[in-house]
Amino acid sequence: MEKIEFKTTINATAEKVWNALFGVETYPKWTAVFAEGSRVETDWKKGSKALFLGDNGDGMVAVIEDNIPNRYMSIKHLGEIKDGREDLSGDWGETLENYTLNERDGKTELLIDMDISNEWKDYFEKTWPKALDKVKEIAEKRSEYHVET
Repeated sequence: MEKIEFKTTINATAEKVWNALFGVETYPKWTAVFAEGSRVETDWKKGSKALFLGDNGDGMVAVIEDNIPNRYMSIKHLGEIKDGREDLSGDWGETLENYTLNERDGKTELLIDMDISNEWKDYFEKTWPKALDKVKEIAEKRSEYHVET
C-alpha cells in the first residue's frame, strides 16, 4: 500500500464543501464519476458502519474512523460487498480514505489522502481529479445543501 493525495481549492466555505461531499443529495452526484449510481448507507457518525454501493449492490464495507464536521472525515475500508454479502476476509490493514478541509478567507482547500494498492493507483489518479471538479461545481453553486453529521 502507498498513500496518494489529491488537492483542490474551492471558492466556498468549508461547510458548503462538507455538505457537497457528504450530503444525501450531493454524495451520489460527485461519486457518479467513480461509478454511475453510487450511493452510501451510513449516518457518517464516528464508529458507524458505511456501505459504499453501486447500482448492482456491490461495493465496499467501511467504518467511519473519525468525523470532525466541516474539517475532517476519515473512513477505514474493511472489505467488499459482492452478491449482497460482505467479505471481510481480505487483508485490508489500515486502508484509510481521509478528507481534510481548511478554510481561509471564504475559500476551502480540500485534501484527499488515501491508502491504495498498485492495482488501483492508475484508476484513482485519473478519476479523483474529475471527482474533485464535481465537488467544486456542487459546492460553488448558490443553492444550499445541508447535511447533519
